Amino acid sequence: MRILVVMDPIERVLIDKDTTFGFLLAAQRRGHAVSYCTQAQLYAHGGRGAARCAPLTVRANPDDFFTLGPWADHDLADFHSVWMRKDPPVDRAFLHATHLLDLAGPRTLVVNSPTGLRYANEKVYALAFPDLCPESMITRDMGRIRAWLSQRQRPLIVKPIDGHGGAGIFLLRPDDRNIASILETLSGDESQWVMAQDYLPGSREGDKRIIMIDGEVRGAILRVPRADDNRGNIHAGGRVVATELTPRDHEICEAVGPRLRADGLWFVGLDVIGDYLTEINVTSPTGIREVEALGGPDLGDAYVAWVEERVATLDP
Repeated sequence: MRILVVMDPIERVLIDKDTTFGFLLAAQRRGHAVSYCTQAQLYAHGGRGAARCAPLTVRANPDDFFTLGPWADHDLADFHSVWMRKDPPVDRAFLHATHLLDLAGPRTLVVNSPTGLRYANEKVYALAFPDLCPESMITRDMGRIRAWLSQRQRPLIVKPIDGHGGAGIFLLRPDDRNIASILETLSGDESQWVMAQDYLPGSREGDKRIIMIDGEVRGAILRVPRADDNRGNIHAGGRVVATELTPRDHEICEAVGPRLRADGLWFVGLDVIGDYLTEINVTSPTGIREVEALGGPDLGDAYVAWVEERVATLDP
């Protein structure tokens, strides 16, 4: 296959942690030709999506891990598959990039689908499964959150609905004297939506990341927060350990999987705390390098194998 990977600048990659780099290694091992560009190098001309891109070779050597060939312009339709792996935030530029990816044409597989990426806010999308989620509220009216908190014995978790990597997550207790300041900051004085969720004490034991490919479970890790932090996110210093899926985890995955497949969300990371689904990560989800490092399967190889099978079903 000819594959185009749209990602953040490759020179910033941490090769032992970056899922996209795991995909690149697997694609190369399986004999595919990979090209690279950043989101800013996408464009359209004459109704065709295109990119300024360069052939890419990667190596598992932290001191010398990639080589780029000559830059050239290519239609997106020149590729069998385009992988949208730009990290969050999902801002206006990201959304416009998905519009350009829509112009790839019917014979090019874009993963995840541009429509699915636009539709599935990683916080809000999970609420399509309310029986699986902790009690949640999304609002720009901070008085609603304060009123809910005042009626509770347990804390709330509050976070911006467009946050990522653990940024902007706060634990609010009813007697916290910083409540007003935190909510004003998170909401931009009520100009942005904020999510509040029932605090799950099980979060101290870890936040499970479950990797799904085409709606099926392929692996999982447990991200355990530091003693001085409430967040298990790897970017926030969480420690990664091996884990097993519980019957409840399988119940969550079986409920969510068909919807993911229908929405073109083929590579996804579910976040589960205890018995509850907290987020559905569709925008450049991570975790495969940690799964492999802990003795699990090579999910990069599994992902590329799935792309091969899917591309083979497209009209020639």
